[in-house]
Amino acid sequence: MSETVKAPETTDQSADSAVAAAKPVARKDPHAEAKRQRVVTPEYLFLEAPRTKEFITGSEAAKEAIRRGNVDLAIAYPITPQSETMQLVGVLYGEGYVKEYYRGEEEVGVMAAIAGGSRAGVRCYTATAGPGTLRGLEGIASWPGHRLPVVAMFTCRVVNAPLAIQPDNIEVAYLLNCGMIVFHAENQQDMYDFTLAGFTISEKNDVTLPVGVCCDGFFVTHARGYVRMQDRSMKLPPREAWRGAVPVLDAENPPARLSRDAPVQKSNFMAYNIHAVWQQEVWAAVERSRKYINQYMGGLLTAENVEGAEAVIIASGSAAAQSREAVRICAEKGIKIGLIKVRSLRPFPTQELRALCGNAKLIVVPEFNYVGWLAKEVATAIYGFSKAKIIGGPRVYGGQSMPVELIVDEVESGLTGKKSTNVAQSSIMGGAVNQDDVAHFMRSI
Repeated sequence: MSETVKAPETTDQSADSAVAAAKPVARKDPHAEAKRQRVVTPEYLFLEAPRTKEFITGSEAAKEAIRRGNVDLAIAYPITPQSETMQLVGVLYGEGYVKEYYRGEEEVGVMAAIAGGSRAGVRCYTATAGPGTLRGLEGIASWPGHRLPVVAMFTCRVVNAPLAIQPDNIEVAYLLNCGMIVFHAENQQDMYDFTLAGFTISEKNDVTLPVGVCCDGFFVTHARGYVRMQDRSMKLPPREAWRGAVPVLDAENPPARLSRDAPVQKSNFMAYNIHAVWQQEVWAAVERSRKYINQYMGGLLTAENVEGAEAVIIASGSAAAQSREAVRICAEKGIKIGLIKVRSLRPFPTQELRALCGNAKLIVVPEFNYVGWLAKEVATAIYGFSKAKIIGGPRVYGGQSMPVELIVDEVESGLTGKKSTNVAQSSIMGGAVNQDDVAHFMRSI
């Protein structure tokens, strides 16, 4: 009878290690969290969803808005101070929150590519600043006429020579009259809210226009503030391009109103009429966005302590933050003063300003630019509806900060009749409505 011989048991640990190393290692899906996001209605996201507070920069606030924005395409080109924002959007791409992302070769190409993406029916986002805004302006100015619901962030900085990278919002003046919707963010919370709401507002059927979210660079983008945000597990519904005002680009639908259309190419009445009618429709669409700004953003402006005030400060962007402190100081001195913060520059809150400023004796408009574009807008809006003295200033530019004392001084001198030391007489319009004074004021600002 034969006997089975058992092989000796091995004690070599290297064999076990080799087997263990051969086992597949479960890798974490970098897109797992993004895949778990659920779509909610804009009404729930903006008006009902609970929020938690985080202390973040303006660039991070924009990033968090994109995270919840269900963005299809983001294209970046670096320019201070928006570079960090688009870098963070690139991080979102790596995490699966943005479907496509790449860096363009320069601003002209970026704005053209964004236009192509939007024409194809996808939700698009980009950002630029200062000279980048002006370089891309030819493309940007064509977006409204092509009815492209793009959201773009403009982190304003100096554009005039000698060139600098510091905050100065003169570039907003270049954006106001191209037909796009323009918001001006005061702080990090505004950056988050305006960006996220911009996607919904821009894509409404009776709007279908680009939205520009402006802020004063560095003061907002690189500074931190508290931002109340909805949970990151939620996102907006995707863009439904078939709901837009014009068909999207495909094999049978060329881009809307391009000069390839025969009637537009010719110098005749029909060509001029086509362009004129379309321009009217673009600006009518800007006006139609008012109801959605009221619905999703809570209004085109906010007003504090205006009723019964003898002086009112009207400001937008970072100037609103400085003005809020000036209001506190003036109130301690016994001055009845209110603050109006303009949030939407296009459409402009003309009717709201007329209702709020009817009884004011003095209006002060501080700005972070040389030309005073907001003062001009305010004066135009309330002309004939208010007898208030309007001071178009104080203004700082070229990257300077605005001392609160400058604003306080204009309020006190404006109420007492004392001559201002900070604002030129040509930028002050007296209380009595005089046509010559108004004309001079308008030319000066």
